[in-house]
Amino acid sequence: MTDGALDYDLTDLDLFEGGFPDEVFTTLRRRAPVWWHPPTPHTPDGVGFWVLSRHADLLAVVADAGTFSSEGAPGAEGGGTLIADLPVGFAAGVLLNMMDDPRHHQIRRLVTPAVAPRALAAMEGELRSRTTAILDAVAGRGRCDFLLEVAVELPLQATAILLGVPPGDRHDLMAWTNATLDFGDRELGDQSLDADAAAAELHRYGTAICRARRADGGEGLLATVATATVEGPDGTEPLSDLELLMFFNLLIVAGSETTRNAIALGLAALIERPDQLAALRHDPGLLPLATEEILRWSSPTLYNRRTATGDTEVAGQVIRAGDKVTLWWASANRDEAVFDDPFRFDVTRTPNNHLAFGYRSHFCLGANLARLEIRIMLEELLARFEDFALEGPIERFRTNKHAGVKHMPVSFRPRA
Repeated sequence: MTDGALDYDLTDLDLFEGGFPDEVFTTLRRRAPVWWHPPTPHTPDGVGFWVLSRHADLLAVVADAGTFSSEGAPGAEGGGTLIADLPVGFAAGVLLNMMDDPRHHQIRRLVTPAVAPRALAAMEGELRSRTTAILDAVAGRGRCDFLLEVAVELPLQATAILLGVPPGDRHDLMAWTNATLDFGDRELGDQSLDADAAAAELHRYGTAICRARRADGGEGLLATVATATVEGPDGTEPLSDLELLMFFNLLIVAGSETTRNAIALGLAALIERPDQLAALRHDPGLLPLATEEILRWSSPTLYNRRTATGDTEVAGQVIRAGDKVTLWWASANRDEAVFDDPFRFDVTRTPNNHLAFGYRSHFCLGANLARLEIRIMLEELLARFEDFALEGPIERFRTNKHAGVKHMPVSFRPRA
């Protein structure tokens, strides 16, 4: 595909095999910040889409949710926040992150108290206790698969606590969601036997636990949402069974997958930059700034999509009603117009106006929980261990949607 001398295919997942292709997006920001991506043999639906790579343009689009919908264009059968269209009424318009206001705001409001600062402050002791137990399990070995044995565990356990899911089920849930997110054996828009089987198991499990929470209530966020009501077209009503199931699916994925990648890639960045690790050891007061830099650096969600609901313009480029518009958060987090020396990992960086959590109405609900988990994990790692080293390459998921880490071998030595 071309735009002058440009020739990129962002739907070819091989382009993302070694991580986010920063060199591609650096060129796009400079030469074609609002770029039309024609369809290629890899592109789902056979439909092109707009690629937005600059920080300011992403802010403008996300701030105008009326013109740029998370559901889809009026009357369209497909939409959502992936490049591939998902059916309206099944995923688009039903998943919370693929829903527009006012219903999006109504459901979001049910969730907000559980992740408010006061509620999270009450969880901190429990999360720290769980972190020390996670690290105790690997401390004597001096090495581990940091992703599978450490980084994944705290977010997964926190999500289970928050939702009210039996803790013993968490590894099944992780395995099922991993299989649906990984495109190692398929291309965008394709299915595979493993992904289909995992989706069926997640659907079976989710349906059962949602039905139980609807009937019996109980502790946790899922019970709160299952027994709540919101304003609908015919008055006050509970969420539909499908909305509740999709809410469960979303929080299982979003509550664990993104934060584990930030924790893993954050430690990798510190290992690869001993001066930054030393600065953090010398001054633990830098931990809040370091957490924000880890989020900027790792950019766990690489892109989201919107759909234009009418003809409009972005940065002087005409966009037509029904066009897909992709917002590349990971590119915005390297925008030279916003971040000084953006390819430097700097635990003292301030200001740090990253977009790792999105912006405005779809700002990540779990942002404060993710920050808390990253900070606690960093505090406990630095207090207990030293001489961190990567013992092999970081193995990644084959995807252009998430900064997905599959394996990360790390060695370390307990501090005296």
